[in-house]
Amino acid sequence: MKVEKIELYHVSIPLPEAFYPSWIPGYPQKFNRCTLLKITSDDGITGYSAGMAMEEEREGLGSLLGQYLIGQEVEKLDEVVQLLREASYLGWRNNWIEAAFWDLIGKKEGKPLYELLGGHGGKLEAYCSTGEIHDPKKRAEEVLALREMGFKIVKLRVHDHELEKDIEQIKTVREAVGDSIKLGVDANQGWPVTIINKPPIWDLKRATEFAKACEHYDFSWLEEPLDMYAFDEMAALRRETKVPLAGGELTPGWHEHKIMFEKGSLDIHQPDAVFSGIDTAIKVMKEAKKLGLRFKPHTWTNGIGFAINLQIAAASPDREPIEFPYEPPAWIPQYRDALMKDHFMIDSEGFITLPDKPGLGFEIDEEALNRYGRKFFEMTPRGLALKTIKQRGLFDALKLARAKKKN
Repeated sequence: MKVEKIELYHVSIPLPEAFYPSWIPGYPQKFNRCTLLKITSDDGITGYSAGMAMEEEREGLGSLLGQYLIGQEVEKLDEVVQLLREASYLGWRNNWIEAAFWDLIGKKEGKPLYELLGGHGGKLEAYCSTGEIHDPKKRAEEVLALREMGFKIVKLRVHDHELEKDIEQIKTVREAVGDSIKLGVDANQGWPVTIINKPPIWDLKRATEFAKACEHYDFSWLEEPLDMYAFDEMAALRRETKVPLAGGELTPGWHEHKIMFEKGSLDIHQPDAVFSGIDTAIKVMKEAKKLGLRFKPHTWTNGIGFAINLQIAAASPDREPIEFPYEPPAWIPQYRDALMKDHFMIDSEGFITLPDKPGLGFEIDEEALNRYGRKFFEMTPRGLALKTIKQRGLFDALKLARAKKKN
């Protein structure tokens, strides 16, 4: 099975109200944007993936990808991973593209990805992952409402310049819910973004003080309390607190994850297969299991990103609860999953029924794609050949084709 066609779309889904992500302080996000990739194999199977986007910054991505992926054998995933790594040296980080190849393979085999990876179907518990920072009393009321929806675990956000205000956030919520619900908290210190407001940058002292507060208020985990590359500081913090430390969501490759394992930086490893690639996420999952550590994929990108990481979570031997991005009114399944025919929902007990469709388990809603998407690139082997001839001339194009075929 070889790649016969590549198609890329800019997708922009309007949100009903501005969403203020805690990881970009002060930024009013009014659209759910992504770059959608559709790959068609030479036997007519289609595979999809999506990379989170701010605008239309990947406008030239297709020109880079075409020469790498057209004609590539889909099942040779080691080659695919290496090609995407090479392409990243010349342009964007491209790990999100890998998932489309797994989608093709799963569809060819007629199995969900989690089955191909040794997992099984059924249900998986979800924990509610909030995305904004609200007044503590308001957030406490919202968490109580989430409990009524069925969630038994909720993740809060903190990002204030004053430590005392961050502590007030977790204190107020814990006192409101008592022991009726498990709580986690994300400090979003792994990868600071300063588009609008300059966020506070935690050092080991502040992280330690906040971790002690998390211990006092019985929080189940503390996520990204330090920079994603502060491997030694995270290990030092881990020695100072009983609260499990989580991180690794944007850590790009296996080499960086391997350092975290070697240094003992984390209790809970959270790669996002959209950012790390599925191959790396699987390696992290296996290493965590071997070392007796926990594995919970990060999922905060878009509906397709959630679908990808849901497959990985379902393949994990320990099947930890999956992160469920949810912040009404803007970030809810209707808008998060708008490109897909079926939206991911929880049941009254806080569980998600795993999809049994082959591949990544979702189908694209073509009507929604027509409404929210704009195709900006398409390429086939013939199109690649014509482009090469136009740019380099017939003689050099033939020479390049022979060299590629020879290798």
